[in-house]
Amino acid sequence: MLVGLIIILLMVLILPFAVTEVENNLEFFLFLMGLVATIISGIFDFHLIVRILQNQLLYMISGAVLFAGILFKLFQDKIKVAIQDALKIMPLKFFIFLVVLILGLLSSIITAIIASLVLVEIINNLPLNRSNKVRLNIIACFAIGLGAVLTPIGEPLSTIVIIKMDGSFTYLIEKVGKYIIPGILVASVLSVVMVGQGQSFATTINMVAEKEETYLGVIIRAFKVFIFVMALELLGAGFKPFIDTYIINLDSRILYWINMLSAVLDNATIAAAEVSPSMSDTQVQAVLMGLLVSGGMLIPGNIPNIISAGKLKIKSGEWACLGLPLGLIGLVIYFLIIF
Repeated sequence: MLVGLIIILLMVLILPFAVTEVENNLEFFLFLMGLVATIISGIFDFHLIVRILQNQLLYMISGAVLFAGILFKLFQDKIKVAIQDALKIMPLKFFIFLVVLILGLLSSIITAIIASLVLVEIINNLPLNRSNKVRLNIIACFAIGLGAVLTPIGEPLSTIVIIKMDGSFTYLIEKVGKYIIPGILVASVLSVVMVGQGQSFATTINMVAEKEETYLGVIIRAFKVFIFVMALELLGAGFKPFIDTYIINLDSRILYWINMLSAVLDNATIAAAEVSPSMSDTQVQAVLMGLLVSGGMLIPGNIPNIISAGKLKIKSGEWACLGLPLGLIGLVIYFLIIF
């Protein structure tokens, strides 16, 4: 089992960057890898598929993507005008700072799903070239991924941790808020520093018009997100026996770095396996921050990454070029602070 799962993990990490066909069909590739992982682990059966299909998150995420896609398409002209009006009264860089800061902080209330949907629609209509949009999106997804954990309604990971620790609504704010909120602020400043100057709105509108998504495209994108999330569920289930056997009893300092697996595996599954009421505050903080920062490093690491990469057509290599160094720097800084 161990060798087989390590091979699967290596394939998930390498093939999207090395094989164009895999990159272009990432959702279905990860779905296949998830199926194989569950077979190798000996847990694949009818009941597993039923349990995954009963997960309301599958339908919430894909439904939100579908509904928001249709809604944003219906009101796309008004959205463009609203952004133009906002940029008449404030500089572009200040607007970018506010978008990242506000969505990062609000993601724990409006959920990471809604925050990422709003993000990509704003980015899609900003007067920026593609490379700047990609950079802004990746940095903003780090902020949203961090912020969503502050309340139990922000994302599944926070819900699971609250339940396992029998914590109150403010439990995670109390435990990791002092790390999360400064992290969101740093991401907001970083977005201003790393995103270049804007273009004219005429140029941007022409770019958007050339790539305008059809209603069929909206439906296909929602379906791909459904497959993507189901793939992460399968991967999480497939690797759970491996985590239970070899990982959960390790020292928290080692767990912190091993949780870089969150870049390609479902962080809620890892958190469910690792977090325990017997842990000290430092151990809980280490597990959570390792998962949260790593989640921004690659596309499969977080729901906001998946949604925005699909909408903005960001490739795995593009994401990794910025996501990996940012994530590694963040991990080193948080490690030094926590320990």
